[in-house]
Amino acid sequence: MASDITSGLDDTQVKLLAEECLLVDEKDVVIGSASKKDCHLMTNIKNGMLHRAFSVFLFNSNNELLLQQRADAKITFPGYWANTCCSHPLNVPGETEEEGAIGIKKAAQRKLKHELGIEPEQVPLEDFHYITRIHYQAPCDNPIWGEHEIDYVLFIKKDVTVDPQPNEVQNYVYYSPGQIKSLLKKAEVDEEKVSPWFSLIAENLLDGWWKSLDDLEGIKRHDKIVKL
Repeated sequence: MASDITSGLDDTQVKLLAEECLLVDEKDVVIGSASKKDCHLMTNIKNGMLHRAFSVFLFNSNNELLLQQRADAKITFPGYWANTCCSHPLNVPGETEEEGAIGIKKAAQRKLKHELGIEPEQVPLEDFHYITRIHYQAPCDNPIWGEHEIDYVLFIKKDVTVDPQPNEVQNYVYYSPGQIKSLLKKAEVDEEKVSPWFSLIAENLLDGWWKSLDDLEGIKRHDKIVKL
């Protein structure tokens, strides 16, 4: 069955399915680990499997948000536009640390380098701001795969050098709030594809956060998980 599920998929992306993600309950308490593949199978999601994730929102000095278009090689949501970087802390030393969401920030730094070629020195751990957590679920176009995550939202404001990994990212842009709204409208009529987690955040929360880029402490909510 496993070989049938991954048949015809990109070899590099299939290898990444072996990574061990952190399983959590609905209160974001770690209850174990499972492979990235198992975490994203809709059969497991329908049975309640939930894992920890993060979404990075990187803004430049003009307060524009860096978006990426996911590579067509990606297994989940290929070709979709999303926020700067979306991935998972792994069940490895350092990324399971919870104090100050430091494990999440280390994972974010790792994936910004892997996906977008952004050097860790350009995105120091201390410059990431943990805003809140989002709980969402979404199936992929291919009904075998899906997402069910408690997603840590991280903001960082930095001017960085972007050098995308083609197997991960096919395009990137810096957008203003107005351009984000235009992108979402195009997605509504199938002129563009936008990932479900980014759509949910952009439609429900992003505007207010964007206006508070110079006062992020005022929008942080660590005591509550927002269900979207």
